[in-house]
Amino acid sequence: MPMHFVERGNGIPVLALHGWTPDHRLMTGFLEPFFARRAAARPGGRSYRRLYPDLPGMGQTEITEKYQGSDDMLDAVQGFVDHMIGGAPFIVVGESYGGYLARALANSRPEQAIGLALVCPIGKEARHSRRTLPPHTVIAADPAFMAGLPPADAASYGELAVVQSPETFRRFREEIAPGLALADDEGLVRVARRYELSTAPESGAPFERPALIVTGRQDDNTGYADVYALLEHYPRATFAVLDRAGHNLQLEQPALLDAFLDEWLDRVEEAAGS
Repeated sequence: MPMHFVERGNGIPVLALHGWTPDHRLMTGFLEPFFARRAAARPGGRSYRRLYPDLPGMGQTEITEKYQGSDDMLDAVQGFVDHMIGGAPFIVVGESYGGYLARALANSRPEQAIGLALVCPIGKEARHSRRTLPPHTVIAADPAFMAGLPPADAASYGELAVVQSPETFRRFREEIAPGLALADDEGLVRVARRYELSTAPESGAPFERPALIVTGRQDDNTGYADVYALLEHYPRATFAVLDRAGHNLQLEQPALLDAFLDEWLDRVEEAAGS
């Protein structure tokens, strides 16, 4: 089944995989401004073709009975790569569940995947009930602002917000909430019964290309401790735990995330011989 996607730019392919239940807008929301700033700061630098698919059951990609677990979701991503990228070198960026699939993709295509970036990824424990997680903590509270939101918005936004502000809410409403509203809950419940991949993403040889792993100190969804446990598999990884950041780190620490992405992409280009 074809996956709906958005494509921007040309050059080295960058595959961006969003998390569980949002859609591609989560990724375009922080990556498109990043690539625009990078291009403006580096005239004549490398160009990138950004590919933003909606995973099955999310956004505008349908999900059928064929999808019975994460193995089937990974198969869909593999098929997307075969169709849209072929055998060319590419970069993969994954957020949360998309990071889980990105790790598996890099593991299965070690010669083709020339860079890997993970934002708030699932760590060594795929199942939520087994994860080591910090308690939900609001670092920057804005009670007056929260009280003025419609109750449904306050609940969905407030569930993960570590920094409560008009700006983080604006981005949540534009980049995350629309995808949540489109998610096929019935199909995703079916997939969630076999949430763990049959082959662990770190089962192969270490991934020796430049990598970046950015986590939130207050992320009570995927945490940081279980992600740190993956680090030995990625000998060229920068690993960061950002304070004042939860599972929506890209909204709460945008400048730091941009800086880490910039330095990581420099390393990718250096390793690729550009």
